[in-house]
Amino acid sequence: MAAYNPEEQEKIEGLKAWWTAHGNTVIIILTTLIATIVGIQAWNYYTRQQAQQAADLFTVLQQQVEKSGDPVKINDAAYLLMEGFPSSGYAARAALIAAQANVNAGDLAEASGKLQWILDHSKEPELKDIARLRLARVLLDEQKYDEALRHLNAAHGESFAGLYADMKGDVLAASGSIEEARAAYQQAIDKLSEGRSAYQNIVQMKLDGLRSHAE
Repeated sequence: MAAYNPEEQEKIEGLKAWWTAHGNTVIIILTTLIATIVGIQAWNYYTRQQAQQAADLFTVLQQQVEKSGDPVKINDAAYLLMEGFPSSGYAARAALIAAQANVNAGDLAEASGKLQWILDHSKEPELKDIARLRLARVLLDEQKYDEALRHLNAAHGESFAGLYADMKGDVLAASGSIEEARAAYQQAIDKLSEGRSAYQNIVQMKLDGLRSHAE
């Protein structure tokens, strides 16, 4: 057995006493720290796997759009993303694509459901602005004017102000509110940027059409 001088022996006894008093606490702290590190690593791995699976499913959806355009297959792929990965950005984009496929197929009720899902689940303001605008178009086609106006009057990004005003003009004109429709179209023209000059011309034609109609 090794022999220690008095000073070394005193240090050893001090360490023993400290460990006796604090050893359990140290073990608990180290165990918790290790568990936390392992847990973070496991969670990071899980989120990476989830993101990859969502990306793979979105690729399948895009392939269905490009190859067949079949709304049933597109909706099936979108459903897997919306149900399995609702918090991913892919899910909301899949719902947007599926909604357009439903509109093309004449299934407005299904399109409305997909667009409303985006409004309820997406965390991206611009994506929600697009979904709300498209939902208003669907509601216009269904002649649900009040509901369409409710969505168009909701808060939205300034970059969408012209598009929202234009759509509002369409809804108001369809509902017979001609004077309000004119005001909305004029607002759309005022709001649309220089980069949308061609689109401004389209809105101007709508406004001119209402004026000639009144005459």
